[in-house]
Amino acid sequence: MVEKKKTTRARKTVSKTSAAKRTKRVVADEAYDGDDISGAAPSGGLSLVIVESPAKARTIGKYLGRGYRVKATVGHVMDLPKKKLGIDEKTFEPELVPIPGKEKTIADLKSAAKGSRDIFVATDPDREGEAIAWHVAELIKHRGGPPIRRVLFHEITKDAVQKAIASAGVIDEKKVEAQQARRVLDRLVGYKASPVLWKTVKTGLSAGRVQTVALRLIVEREREIRAFNAVEYWTISAVLEKDGQEFKAKLHHIDGEKADIPNEAAARQILEHLRGRDLFPVTEVKRRERRKNPSAPFTTSTLQQEAAKKLGFGSKRTMRLAQDLYEGIELGDEGATGLITYMRTDSTRVAPSAAELARDYLRTLFGKESLAAGPQLYGKAGNAPKTQDAHEAVRPTEPGRRPDTVKRYLSNDQFRLYQLIWQRFMASQMAPAVFDTTTIDFNIAAAGKGNPVEYLFRATGSVIKFQGFLVLYREAHEEGEGKALEDEQALPSIEIGENIPCRSVTPLQHFTEPPPRFSEASLVKELERLGIGRPSTYASIISVLADRHYVQLEQRRFTPTSLGETVEKVMIRQFPDIFNVGFTSAMEGELDRIEEGEVTWKQVLKEFYGPFAKSFGNVDVEGLIGAVHDVSVITRERCPECGGKLLVKGGFFGPYIACENQPRKKCTYTKKLGVDRKPARPSNEICHECGAPMVIRVSRTGEFLGCSKFPKCRGTRPMPTGVKCPKDGGEVTQRRSKKRGKPFWGCANYPACDFVIWGKPVLETCPECGNAAAETKQSKTRGEYRRCLKCENEWDAIKEEEAVLVG
Repeated sequence: MVEKKKTTRARKTVSKTSAAKRTKRVVADEAYDGDDISGAAPSGGLSLVIVESPAKARTIGKYLGRGYRVKATVGHVMDLPKKKLGIDEKTFEPELVPIPGKEKTIADLKSAAKGSRDIFVATDPDREGEAIAWHVAELIKHRGGPPIRRVLFHEITKDAVQKAIASAGVIDEKKVEAQQARRVLDRLVGYKASPVLWKTVKTGLSAGRVQTVALRLIVEREREIRAFNAVEYWTISAVLEKDGQEFKAKLHHIDGEKADIPNEAAARQILEHLRGRDLFPVTEVKRRERRKNPSAPFTTSTLQQEAAKKLGFGSKRTMRLAQDLYEGIELGDEGATGLITYMRTDSTRVAPSAAELARDYLRTLFGKESLAAGPQLYGKAGNAPKTQDAHEAVRPTEPGRRPDTVKRYLSNDQFRLYQLIWQRFMASQMAPAVFDTTTIDFNIAAAGKGNPVEYLFRATGSVIKFQGFLVLYREAHEEGEGKALEDEQALPSIEIGENIPCRSVTPLQHFTEPPPRFSEASLVKELERLGIGRPSTYASIISVLADRHYVQLEQRRFTPTSLGETVEKVMIRQFPDIFNVGFTSAMEGELDRIEEGEVTWKQVLKEFYGPFAKSFGNVDVEGLIGAVHDVSVITRERCPECGGKLLVKGGFFGPYIACENQPRKKCTYTKKLGVDRKPARPSNEICHECGAPMVIRVSRTGEFLGCSKFPKCRGTRPMPTGVKCPKDGGEVTQRRSKKRGKPFWGCANYPACDFVIWGKPVLETCPECGNAAAETKQSKTRGEYRRCLKCENEWDAIKEEEAVLVG
């Protein structure tokens, strides 16, 4: 009887709650109740499913129907405390506490669990998701309650969701331990290393176990670029023509050796030898058939790289959009539907059923001849560990769902990413592209000084014989990645013995170039190659570096700020073995071994913590300050209050200057020591505030003009570019967006004039209208080019000196 009364009261509570929700038409941010929409039975007869996001909860709730109640945790619910280390430094046991603001969510989950028939924890199928599942299970388990089972949704479709519920298992404790080891590692490094930055650079800075290594890569690349010495070299090419078709042949060999033309004098000597050669004799023709296979479907890393190169998306933006597509999009009458499989994966593996569905659809689109010989199932990608092969590649959940059929339901960004994923996956099941490649050699004997010289010009080209997968998908290429086979020139039909008319011979001056700065795509590729972090963490690594102003993104390339270089110098000097590429990569391997059960998490932490504790226990603060600040002048100065010697010290609020007599002889003189700046340089500009001369100063974002009377006058101005605004004639100056600090250029008369451009302005004359101002632009197809600020005419940027000499 007692139990009956309790149940009745519970039913009334649930009924009132559901009615209130239906009346308000509100779905709470932290939960979606399937029974609220379906009108299901009271909670005592319901199964509870716990997921991470409200969007996923709505989609899954629709598929499961009346017998299920779906709640969302909205990310982690437990973590280490914010204001203390929260780790026992002897046992490494973490002190996990509820995340501030999640109290209501936790109470709601506990309440829902008490009245449930079954409990399924269906957080994301990765380490983070496994840890959330374990935390939730620890919070909601209660005596006499149902067992808590683990569900893995690799894709969110009706069949996949129902099959996953039917095959529910248990929480993978090894995977939880791997995540816990990573979290403890990150906290120990950040908590112990960051104070070194506070004492030596400035307060408020932070260091991260993986982020600092990524910063190191960017800084070291910048040093390579600065140290690079360009070397001049020349190339010579000939423009030939047959049957009205022009093509190029390059000087390849001189007397059987690779053509080495160091300077203009050598180039002109060759041109002199070739003078009067109007016909180039064909001495060899090689033809062969080449096949180009399609790329495997996307992993997390390759998705981020290709989205950056092809769509211009940052890693964070790509992963946010992919999360939306995975969790479900409202498709009209079809309702919320997951469009892609789980987006955090290191595997290129494809389920046989998905491959067959794709092949069936491709057969209807392009015919049987467009298909690969059999289903392409691929496998584990590159150096991905066994534990990371649990998921399939990133692919569409329904291969027959073409992007154009769902375009009206998606935002523009969602559509472009879905189209990219769909095209890449479908192309992976298609036949290779077939090319006819041709190499034509022209041997020319010329009379040099004394002995004759033999010059070999070579023309290479290719023609697509069979499109294969190229009819659907072509990979993007960045600067420095080389030319794709399909982008080579087409050659006319030529046979040995023919003499081909030469229209011109052109010498081109070049200079060797330093390695390019990292783009988001190339940085992700390098992190993956070196085994630093996991693809699922790349977006947050890059985002943190930008948010902390350690790097800035200009022309889609990363440049370290002066602050970033200072942080890198201090961290590498003090912790050379911790912020090391090899060590960081090996640690990722250790985390994988924990997940595979080969080693315990405490054993890994113990082996790491011993050497690390020694490095932060013996910090030469004064030495580090001297390495990043110019203190030579300070050591020669005397205290202005008592005449004592001045010393440089490190404190909680940053480095500072103090008198040697403090506090022993009661001298209280101290002065804050700022981040080392380059000395101010004079300029020809006059301060608009007080009329005094302005000097060029340096901030963390670059150079700017500041009043020479600072701090009495605080007048500042951006650096002049010399380019005039096409609207009102004002100076075009650099500014930065408030949200991300991205540089752009606008009229100095803002807000009276609203002229702005994203590309850097340059003083180049437009060949169309004669205006001496242009915007620097760049695209994948054209490379760097210019756009006139006045008439918007476009022309290619001139990168090398060019002289055309016709024989």
